[in-house]
Amino acid sequence: MSLPIHESRIAITNPGAFGRVAVMLGGHSSEREVSLDSGNAVLDALTSRGIDAHGWDPAERTMPEFAAAGFERVWIALHGPGGEDGALQGLLQWLDMPYTGSGVLASAIAMDKIRSKHLFRAEGLPTPAYRVVHEHADAVLAVEQLGLPLIVKPSGQGSSVGMTKLFEVSELREAIQLALSFDESVLVEECIAGDEMTVSVLQGEALPSIRIETPRIFYDYRAKYESDRTEYHCPGTASEDEEMRYRKLALAAFATLGCSGWGRVDFMTGADGEPQILEVNTVPGMTSHSLVPMAAKQCGLDFAELCWRILETSVAASTQVADRREAVNGA
Repeated sequence: MSLPIHESRIAITNPGAFGRVAVMLGGHSSEREVSLDSGNAVLDALTSRGIDAHGWDPAERTMPEFAAAGFERVWIALHGPGGEDGALQGLLQWLDMPYTGSGVLASAIAMDKIRSKHLFRAEGLPTPAYRVVHEHADAVLAVEQLGLPLIVKPSGQGSSVGMTKLFEVSELREAIQLALSFDESVLVEECIAGDEMTVSVLQGEALPSIRIETPRIFYDYRAKYESDRTEYHCPGTASEDEEMRYRKLALAAFATLGCSGWGRVDFMTGADGEPQILEVNTVPGMTSHSLVPMAAKQCGLDFAELCWRILETSVAASTQVADRREAVNGA
């Protein structure tokens, strides 16, 4: 198991030290509406703390305009492809502009569920059995090898977009077609029946776990963002030992993918009590139904303070880049 990357908070006390901040929100992905909700909530929180923050929707304004707009750092609230997959991070890095959260490579890997699973397996981290599917014939073989029920999901989407819980072989073709409509590669994964758990990570520390109970078949898009019947328990464990087990696994998964700053690690835990890592989210939701603010609140961090702390990760990241440049140049 990988040891977590050492990361600590660089505290900022003066809002002016952040300079002019762009909250990147909206975008073109299937998660646009969630991103707008997240981004506007973050924008309100930052301005309430005296930060010179402004919303920027790349679906409405061009990136050349953005490069000339005089921003000094970016709070990334773009979910899904284009914002969470390393593309935006690469552009900002090219502009030499600090941004929140994980870097280019880690963002790309975390967004790719298949490659994430490969790395979890390589590092000996527990994750449900899976197969990679490109067409219906592959899916038939996956069902034969893994059995039913199964989880079918596109490799590069978030918020459970394009995801199906498969109970019958007769439903297979429709589930695969749905997932392939979003991505050319599909992850078919063993379905773990049990507790849905999540652990948020902020500035090198794991926040209290959350156990999710939903009346729906699984914690899908509607359960996450629309339902008032979903229940959350924080912390989600029954003992300190169990809590520490989830937190250590979350930090190990985060480190395995090279993530930094902030994020969220999702688990399923079956009747055997063994947590199984599903994925790492590098730009989790920040809506009224979102999990990271819920865990932060349990630690005494209100939403505005949480947004401030996440913005601090852009300072930490730019400091690390400067340190690496000095080392390379022999300074």
